[in-house]
Amino acid sequence: MNEQLFWVGGTDRRLALFENAYPIPKGISYNAYLLTDEKTVLFDTVDRAIAEQFFENIESILKGRPLDYVVVNHMEPDHCATLGEIVLRYPNVKIVCNAKTVPIIKQFYNFDIDSRTVIVKENDTFSSGEHTFTFLMAPMVHWPEVMVTYDMKDKVLFSADAFGTFGAMNGNLFADELQFERDWLDDSRRYYTNIVGKYGPSVQTLLKKVSTLDIQVLCPLHGPVWRRNIQWYMDKYKTWSSYEPEERALMIAYGSIYGNTENAANILAGLLGDRGVKGIAMYDVSATHPSVILSEAFRCSHLVFASATYNGGIFSNMEHLLMDMKAHSLQNRTVAIIENGSWGVMSGKQMRELLGSMKNMTILENTVTLKSSLKEPQMAELEALADQIAASMA
Repeated sequence: MNEQLFWVGGTDRRLALFENAYPIPKGISYNAYLLTDEKTVLFDTVDRAIAEQFFENIESILKGRPLDYVVVNHMEPDHCATLGEIVLRYPNVKIVCNAKTVPIIKQFYNFDIDSRTVIVKENDTFSSGEHTFTFLMAPMVHWPEVMVTYDMKDKVLFSADAFGTFGAMNGNLFADELQFERDWLDDSRRYYTNIVGKYGPSVQTLLKKVSTLDIQVLCPLHGPVWRRNIQWYMDKYKTWSSYEPEERALMIAYGSIYGNTENAANILAGLLGDRGVKGIAMYDVSATHPSVILSEAFRCSHLVFASATYNGGIFSNMEHLLMDMKAHSLQNRTVAIIENGSWGVMSGKQMRELLGSMKNMTILENTVTLKSSLKEPQMAELEALADQIAASMA
């Protein structure tokens, strides 16, 4: 990265589910950074999956020098699974962290942490020689012990899980070497919304803190490093963390058993297209992972949920999606509902209740109710719903 700072992370393209929950078809990177100043400083470690590559990287840069310090910005195992081995390989290493980190280290490891910690708090400084660092606490972005580290000499922010993204590194380390908006933004949004999205107020607090810094390089723990257009990327985080829609756009998500609810959703999409609504996104909740649809819900201002009734309630995959949205604090959206059922039509009532329990959700009045399948007289109801949606997007 420069004459003293090196990326020593690696990439895993074989992992199917990040946190055993989120599909990552493009893989994932685990970033760590090594500074060779008068004292050597490692910023975070990596997941066990790439441990061999990680230690090869460190050894090739240290060239026999000791590792003096490791800064733990975030104690989650994908960044600290190799901390124990660092201590074994470099027995004199000191661990720089805040007080909240120590008990979590003890929960994961049995080595003597108390004798080797350098405890820092908000705005403390630490020098490695030519470089002086300051620390900003970032609790609940997205664990309670998280902090970020700022190199006051080179204007580098080591930002923990903030500003990360899904996706493997493919030889280009820096975001400006990539078509980021085209190839990476969707994965970045999906990473934010699913991993950090619940903690918008905490992210807003961190954004305010770092806004006072002159940041020339942004080093997250996943994904590309930023050295240009940093404010553009931070503005994305500002929008996402405020729960305001990124775009005035429409997403339709449907849960259909035999295709009849899907048919109504498709007809509604066509009617909206006729009314000039562009860029409509549609998802089958049984075919698309909820992490993708949640991310789209953060992007779009208007949402339509169409669900069959199943076991007297919301179709199970749709219910999972809506509960996931509530858990991630989605708010400030305009929502329309289509319900279906062959005898007891209950999905709409329950969707309305669930969505109504979320903050600042405007639920449009014109719910469309199907009984088994769409009949010609109900086309007028779909037309009226399309009119209402289009008018609310104008």
